[in-house]
Amino acid sequence: MYDFDVLVLGSGPGGQKAAIAAAKLGKKAAVVERRDMIGGVCINTGTIPSKTLREAVLYLTGLNQREMYGQSYRVKHDITIADLSARTQHVVGREIDVIRNQLSRNRVTLLPGLGKFLDEHTIEVVDGTEQLHKVTADKIVIATGTRPSRPDTVDFDDKTIIDSDGIQHLEHIPQSMIVVGAGVIGIEYASMFAALGTKVTVVERRDRMLEFCDLEVVEALKYQLRDLSVTFRFGETVASVERYARGAIAVLASGKKIPAETVMYSAGRQGMTEGLDLEKAGIAADNRGRISVDEHFRTPVEHIYAVGDVIGFPALAATSMEQGRLAAYHACGEPVRAMSENQPIGIYTIPEISYIGRTEDELTAASIPFEVGISRYRELARGQIIGDSYGMLKLLVSSEDRSLLGVHVFGTGATELVHIGQAVMGCGGTVDYLVDAVFNYPTLAESYKVAALDAMNKIRQVTWLAE
Repeated sequence: MYDFDVLVLGSGPGGQKAAIAAAKLGKKAAVVERRDMIGGVCINTGTIPSKTLREAVLYLTGLNQREMYGQSYRVKHDITIADLSARTQHVVGREIDVIRNQLSRNRVTLLPGLGKFLDEHTIEVVDGTEQLHKVTADKIVIATGTRPSRPDTVDFDDKTIIDSDGIQHLEHIPQSMIVVGAGVIGIEYASMFAALGTKVTVVERRDRMLEFCDLEVVEALKYQLRDLSVTFRFGETVASVERYARGAIAVLASGKKIPAETVMYSAGRQGMTEGLDLEKAGIAADNRGRISVDEHFRTPVEHIYAVGDVIGFPALAATSMEQGRLAAYHACGEPVRAMSENQPIGIYTIPEISYIGRTEDELTAASIPFEVGISRYRELARGQIIGDSYGMLKLLVSSEDRSLLGVHVFGTGATELVHIGQAVMGCGGTVDYLVDAVFNYPTLAESYKVAALDAMNKIRQVTWLAE
């Protein structure tokens, strides 16, 4: 009756996992994607290029080795955009090959082009050669992702005034940069360019950055970024940007004028739904292009699903992958467990931040008693070996049943380390497991035992005094 059992719009993390999951269940699956965007924004302009750029910056600047070899240490003194883009292009090319291979070996049909709805079961695919063809599907998954929001009042030229996608098109490393917006993407790029020696100014209308993170961790990050000569302007908004031949001047609402060679706007993301003709399928998007879904990732039209950044928070590649898998399983009638409420968050600043569970502020507001256990990298042998004197791991432990309520990590390997805490929390473990566990020595993972002992000693002292 239909050309495909499951048709997916978009080949990003959510789309590719949805299509492959459907194929693994024996369904005839297809993905619609532009020829030059296999892997979606994640592979081509977002997650993978930015994280590869970060690794290139860390390596070439020798930043992580300066604790051992001095502040003047560099692997390469005159770092160019070509040095950075070479590594990025290599990784992106390899990742695209991996995705093509995965789709091919699972017999997922790749339909090159842009898709839009003709009705709730029919998609028209425009392949870029003025050829149109229609395909029908029993179930459809929308995984079109997002693009950077561009305020109408800003005159972007992709050279002097750019968004986060424009980073890839810079011709040289700017001597100075203004980052408008201290969200995850803005702070990640601010830290990278600061490490390269760019004089960075961050302008943020709110009073603090990364307000969903642990306050102590954010303060530690701010200290490290200030040490890299980053200037923060909190509680300020950019009223206008004046572009000149040699750069730009950001005029703040408070009247301040900040000159810079480049201005990068990080003003959130916009769902890429405007070309889908959603109304023909009986679906509507909000003013940010986002589609609302239920707990099974179904839109108001029950055979059409949406996953990934296009449905909004948390808009992470990792959660998008799981959403895609769960949506495909539900669409194919496969029993599935709901996604866990506790998902790890990774922020690839320099240094890294990662956490899972709740923060001290959240627990305090909810009147949940807890104790804090802290381990500092400088007190670990592995921390000394790698030259990380600023890293830390914080455990939030229930004072009542000793369960883990939150894990917050700052420093080298934070996005990897957090998964140990995730495993303990996911299995319903307590801090006692970490106290009793033997960790390899010397490792950063040992920080869990140190922090667990710290928390238990505090809990024990309360018990001892109350006897």
